[in-house]
Amino acid sequence: MATDHPTPAAKQQQPGPPAFKLTIFDQENFQGRCHELTGPCPNLQEAGVDRVGSILVYCGPWVGYEQAGCKGEQYIFEKGEYPRWDSWTNSRRSDNIFSFRPIKVDSQDHKIVLYEGPGFAGNKIEIVDDDVPSFHAYGYQEKVSSVRVQSGIWVGYQYPGYRGYQYLFEKGEYKDHSEFGAEAPQIQSVRRVRDMQWHQKGAFHTTT
Repeated sequence: MATDHPTPAAKQQQPGPPAFKLTIFDQENFQGRCHELTGPCPNLQEAGVDRVGSILVYCGPWVGYEQAGCKGEQYIFEKGEYPRWDSWTNSRRSDNIFSFRPIKVDSQDHKIVLYEGPGFAGNKIEIVDDDVPSFHAYGYQEKVSSVRVQSGIWVGYQYPGYRGYQYLFEKGEYKDHSEFGAEAPQIQSVRRVRDMQWHQKGAFHTTT
């Protein structure tokens, strides 16, 4: 006999809350028109977003890009509030964001090795389950030309104190600085990117 009551199997197939979710506002301080993302968006303008003034990240992390097609300067977003451009970057080369994609965190362990020369040559600094606000404080004065990420997701910064251009490092190998989007082999601080579902807010804080 046919029945309209859902079966237990049907109930199990109902979608749960999205693993990734953010809302973009076209004005600062979460004002104006808004647009919600739950997955990759290679071109915000084609999705009807002309300007990014502020961002609320409900589930993350995400990476935003200065250009469409996930190209150009990178901005890392963890769960939290970003009321204006200087809450997600202090490089100030550009305040444009034209594409987004979510970052899949597949490990709670973190290990990264950064090398002075391209092709994993020269002096190196190895970091395990830690954030390093200054390589100089660790005695590492050299440039960073290549990187191996053995586990976790990381973001490297051009200057100490998590300042300057940001470079996203997912698991894998980056044989030359151009492979992680840098114009020059300069990284002076690095921190872990974590799935902030169980944290109060994102880990990025601007310095005054």
